[in-house]
Amino acid sequence: MDNQKMKETVLKILEDHQIGTLATVENNKPYSRYMTFFNEAYTLYTATNKETHKVEDIEENPNVHILIGYTFDGIGDEFLEIEGKAELHDEDAMKHKLWNDHLKPWFSGPDDPNYIVLKITPVEIRIRNTKDKNVHRLDFSN
Repeated sequence: MDNQKMKETVLKILEDHQIGTLATVENNKPYSRYMTFFNEAYTLYTATNKETHKVEDIEENPNVHILIGYTFDGIGDEFLEIEGKAELHDEDAMKHKLWNDHLKPWFSGPDDPNYIVLKITPVEIRIRNTKDKNVHRLDFSN
């Protein structure tokens, strides 16, 4: 799979799938939870409460891992493994941009003082479970 095809595949998977797992490091061990992701190109965003353990984990260690895209269709059901760096964002513009009605069960609105946004910048994205059975990598570490 050439580089352009890899980029197109990654963007298609990100556009088609919003639910994935976010793993942080807590006490030197991985800790995963399901999250809803939104993307701008290869950068991912997700809403969270500033009083959660994941926020504490990211403040301690910003390295995260995301799995997204697998739908249990078998071989050729491509999914992504994303290694990234997470940042906490509390800016009004970003919070308003990400806000949607699906967040209402957790927050009173985009101005809720506990609502923050996690921005995940990829370091490496791996496309797994491809029909050619290879792992294809996009390196963003530069």
